[in-house]
Amino acid sequence: MKEPYLFDLLTETKPRSRPAPPCITAPAAKNRPEDSLAALRQEVTACSRCRLRQSATQTVFGEGNPQAKIIFVGEGPGADEDRLGRPFVGAAGKLLDKILAAAGFAREEVYIANVVKCRPPRNRLPARDEVNACLPYLLRQLALIRPRIIVCLGALATQVLLDDKARVSVVRGRWFEKYNAKVMATYHPAALLRDVTKKRPVWEDMKQVRDFYRSLQ
Repeated sequence: MKEPYLFDLLTETKPRSRPAPPCITAPAAKNRPEDSLAALRQEVTACSRCRLRQSATQTVFGEGNPQAKIIFVGEGPGADEDRLGRPFVGAAGKLLDKILAAAGFAREEVYIANVVKCRPPRNRLPARDEVNACLPYLLRQLALIRPRIIVCLGALATQVLLDDKARVSVVRGRWFEKYNAKVMATYHPAALLRDVTKKRPVWEDMKQVRDFYRSLQ
């Protein structure tokens, strides 16, 4: 039977999901990742390193399995994320949920974060100094979670985590090794909402991510 493409799977009304892995409820131990992430979250909440905090309603730290083998990194919070304090909950987030389900991931199984933790005014692209101010938080998240796979969603995450001159259209679909992980760049879900022709390459990228993830089991 031919495997369906993402476009077909996105029309499903009930997303596929898998139960959360046992490691989410791991026995208590010193320096558990979730404890360290909680402390880092408090630090981010109190942050005023750049001007973004002045206009944001709240910080959006990230969420998911603190021991996830895979982390998805986007650009920054939008209006819905700023209101709810959660990453990827707007239109692009709903599409990301469908992409995850199509690839066989439960949202609770992965970790989702952004390069910057505060919403840029009018959803503009974060400035370089804003990125530099917030990047240490993301790098500490990576160090605490220790994912085996990092998926960069969109140009900013790709340029910040891979190469500042990288173009998603050029580097997508290829594996890179950084941060003690395999790194894959693909288009941001928001780009798919603007240009449906990007759905096919994202699905091809996600199949690679899914297959490598399964090899880690």
